[in-house]
Amino acid sequence: MKEYLKAIVIIIICLAVLLPLASTEPDGLEKVAETFNVEEHEPAWGGLMPDYTIPSISNSYLSTLLAGILGFLIVLGIAFVLGKTITKRNS
Repeated sequence: MKEYLKAIVIIIICLAVLLPLASTEPDGLEKVAETFNVEEHEPAWGGLMPDYTIPSISNSYLSTLLAGILGFLIVLGIAFVLGKTITKRNS
C-alpha cells in the first residue's frame, strides 16, 4: 500500500510542477469548431469542474491545480472500485 501512496504523491507533485506549462490555446475539437464556425449550445449542466477549474476559487492556478488533483482522485477511486468489483466476480 505504501507504493500506491508514493505514486499518488508523485503524480500530484508532477501536476503542481507541470500545470504552468499547460497550453491556454483551445484543444483540437474546439479548434475545429472555431474553424467551421460551429456555435456551441449552452449545456444543460455545467459539470463539476467547468473548463478544468473550481469556480468558487478565484486564484486560477490554485483552482486548476485543485481541479486536476480532484479529477485524478475521482478517476483513481472509480478505477479502484471497478477493479475490486471485477476481480471479486471472477474469483
